[in-house]
Amino acid sequence: MTDRIEKLKEFLAKSPNDSFLNHAIALEYVKVGDDTTARLHFELNLTKAPGYVATYYHLGKLLERVGLQQEAIATYERGMIVAKEAKDMHSYSELQGAYEDLVY
Repeated sequence: MTDRIEKLKEFLAKSPNDSFLNHAIALEYVKVGDDTTARLHFELNLTKAPGYVATYYHLGKLLERVGLQQEAIATYERGMIVAKEAKDMHSYSELQGAYEDLVY
């Protein structure tokens, strides 16, 4: 485990409901090639903070990479709904692009 992950975990221990920190930890696990742990952190983030739009994109990409296309599609679809509700059109566009690349 990297020092960066350890430091982020220390911060998260002090602020366990911080969606940004949990998302950042997941991204660090992606960087070190631990998709299983990254997925757990992304899914935990969506359980605790379903409105945290960025997680849908990154979880979808992870699911694509490990060959779970249908789960990735469902993740992008949920993310587009959440992004639209949040009026976050930039994220909506990114999710839609990822979705269309996978579906079409």
